Amino acid sequence: MFWRKLVKLNCKTSNNHISKNPSNVPLKRKMVNVNLIYGTHVTDNDPKQHPVLIIGQLKNLNRIKFDDIKCKLGGRVSEEDFQIALKRFTGSQNDPVSLYLNQATLAPLPDQASRHNAPSRPHALTKLIKSETFDVDGENILVVCERKDMFALGCAVARAFPMYSRKMNANKENATVTVEFLLLEEGAITMVTKEEATVLQSAADGIRMAARIVDTPCNEMNVDHFVSEVQRVGQLLNVAVTVIRGEELREKGMGGIYGVGKAAACPPALAVLSYTPSGATQTIAWVGKGIVYDTGGLSIKTKTTMPGMKRDCGGAAGILGAFYSIVRQGFTQNLHAVFCLAENSVGPNSTRPDDIHTLYSGRTVEINNTDAEGRLVLSDGVVYASRDLKADLILDMATLTGAQAMSTGKYHAAVLTNSAEWEKNVVTAGQVSGDLAFPIVYCPELHFSEYNSAVADMKNSVADRQNALSSCAGLFIAAHLDFDFPGVWIHVDMASPVHAGERATGYGVALLTALFGGLSSDKFLQYVGQDVVLNISNLS
Repeated sequence: MFWRKLVKLNCKTSNNHISKNPSNVPLKRKMVNVNLIYGTHVTDNDPKQHPVLIIGQLKNLNRIKFDDIKCKLGGRVSEEDFQIALKRFTGSQNDPVSLYLNQATLAPLPDQASRHNAPSRPHALTKLIKSETFDVDGENILVVCERKDMFALGCAVARAFPMYSRKMNANKENATVTVEFLLLEEGAITMVTKEEATVLQSAADGIRMAARIVDTPCNEMNVDHFVSEVQRVGQLLNVAVTVIRGEELREKGMGGIYGVGKAAACPPALAVLSYTPSGATQTIAWVGKGIVYDTGGLSIKTKTTMPGMKRDCGGAAGILGAFYSIVRQGFTQNLHAVFCLAENSVGPNSTRPDDIHTLYSGRTVEINNTDAEGRLVLSDGVVYASRDLKADLILDMATLTGAQAMSTGKYHAAVLTNSAEWEKNVVTAGQVSGDLAFPIVYCPELHFSEYNSAVADMKNSVADRQNALSSCAGLFIAAHLDFDFPGVWIHVDMASPVHAGERATGYGVALLTALFGGLSSDKFLQYVGQDVVLNISNLS
């Protein structure tokens, strides 16, 4: 068959770096500015001019007819060749197949998923898109899926297109990549509505914003720059912005944020975005760890563990992207995003081990490890959320512990909460969104004694590093909020999922959007969050 010859030809020529198409599209992905657009219907396309990637779980690809996708192939591929390509996919052979000169590619996602994975397999989709697209202008991605998987897969596409680069030629070209969906309903194929496409666009923009901030090094994303990002989002959404900086933090008693950031050239800050719609009956606060760089302070990190610490603002970046995404689509309740921003630097004003700081809670903390700084800034943040913002539900998100990867792995954030019901909610939202999460032990009566101090209310680092490190780190924050806090407290440690290799993932945007989607006025977000039980006032 001619199609089989094409497969062989492409395999032979790819090693010689021969162009995949007559337009001389290079084999490597171009480093360009990609404008990602989510469409409402399947548009006509000629792969000779614009590459197309058709992707979906094999069970779904087998449910469509050639007529459903032939408009994307511009007459370059016959129905017979399409059917032959489908038959190539077996249990042992699921590599992408070129339908036309590697300009039109059919790529299957795994059908199976374990109970702790997202059934839609979004991580596999991101990897396939990274390897099978070119980032050229006019490129098309067609996702074949069921409606229940559309949000997770739409977010997964966004993670494949990072925005930050300082390569010499990276920002000289612009490209628009269009993402379209074939939605499989019972006995019918439907398209994305305009409203659904808007939700996907908002989520994707939030994910890419968060990833850009995390990818940006501290010389371009210090506290000043991060505050500017917060203010920019505030202006876009027309919401109130509050910023408390430098000596004002000390005067207000926020010794955690002030103590961590006082040695840096840019003073630390607590920045808050506040969305307060009329008719709201509940108040929710998201608190993000925004350590723009973490040297470890005087307990300095080594030359091998310090690179990558630009990512220590991942929690704050994810919350900023999520706030942008969900408020843009019409949130119905009061929502505050609290950003605890500091650079943990080394200098004459650095906090010393043995120093004692008084945090916003009024509790005193003996510093025995200046590299355990995230819990200090977050403690001030959650107390501010409770005391000043009167939040009923407080969720903090942070790249808090290296031990998180040992506890729940590279893909699942660790969840610690005082509510069994909301523990389930976060896990459910993770599977719905693709930002996976898994519980860790909540048991303060057995673990909080790790912070005993002879001279202060507590130390900031545990006595026994073999005893549930990630749980203990979260409990430090909860202690300042009070273990008898009457509302819901959720802690998300996403130290490892914040990045995949050398690139940020924008983790947290999709998770929070799905977790609180039921409180949106948008019908699609309500659908996305339909399995989350939004019970804020009563704890399980």
